[in-house]
Amino acid sequence: MLKNINCSSNCKFNHYPSPIFDKYYFHIENFYNSSNQHLIKSITGPTGPTGPTGPTGSTGLNGLDGKTGPTGPIGATGPIGPTGPTGNTGATGATGATGATGTLGVNPYLLYVKSGNIGGIGTQNDPFPTITEALNNIQENGKIIVQSGNYDIANTININKNNIKLIGFPGTTLTLTSANIPILITGNGNLIKGFTITSNSPYPIEMIQIGGNNNIITNNIIYGPEQQGSSDTWVVNRGIVTQGNTNNNIIKSNIIYSLRQCGYLNPNSNGFIIQNVCFNTRGWVVDNAIFEFSGNSWGNPSNAVDIALLSGTKQGAPYDPISLLQSNNSDAQISDQR
Repeated sequence: MLKNINCSSNCKFNHYPSPIFDKYYFHIENFYNSSNQHLIKSITGPTGPTGPTGPTGSTGLNGLDGKTGPTGPIGATGPIGPTGPTGNTGATGATGATGATGTLGVNPYLLYVKSGNIGGIGTQNDPFPTITEALNNIQENGKIIVQSGNYDIANTININKNNIKLIGFPGTTLTLTSANIPILITGNGNLIKGFTITSNSPYPIEMIQIGGNNNIITNNIIYGPEQQGSSDTWVVNRGIVTQGNTNNNIIKSNIIYSLRQCGYLNPNSNGFIIQNVCFNTRGWVVDNAIFEFSGNSWGNPSNAVDIALLSGTKQGAPYDPISLLQSNNSDAQISDQR
């Protein structure tokens, strides 16, 4: 490097090799002319090679946020989350219009009978005209209500179903008009209640015959037309007869009068005769049957006998001692033929 050169005319400079670089270079500082004018302060030689990178400086300040890019595509739907709690119940809507009134159908477990109602279907408003029609249509365990009125009975009413309740309203009268048993019970567990049963003439039959088991005859009035002369000459009409080998039938709280016999209890039948009133007959006839008599009473005109125990009827309970049988049945007059 040459410093403070003063050339009055021509100046010559020599170059010299650099001990570091493979080129020659020279450097002139403060070149003056003859007038001592400062023409060149310095002349920079060629740029040397880049030195090694210095250490990284500290991070500058964050620049401004760029513009939001375009929205990306919608991702796949995630799984359904758990059901949230039930909301409050909404207000009740307005009541709809009332529909048309329906018609009542026939209840096969409750049928009605009304004398003279031709063509009825068995409802309370349109009852059957006969008990037989009701029995043909009733279901077992059903009830038949016979409304007040007079019912002429020419043919047997056969109750051959089980657990039927046949109930007469007060003032319901069944009048037998032929020599046929008016009521025959061949089913089990039936109830006959609330009827007045009679005949237009003395017929040699019973008003009720029991051929099943566990039946109840109660609160009926059973009587025949008046017959002249001694009762032992009357037509043999009876209130109630049990068939043989029938069991546990109950005859209770009936009024039976003006018949040849209150009832005839056939062999090997059994049950109970309780709290009945019987008069103007030849009494209850026990023919080798086993019935408990209790609380029965007797009216006027009195019976020829109240209870007749026929030959072959068992000794012992429930008939012996006779004194107990009498006292349990209003001092009954007993004909013991055993």
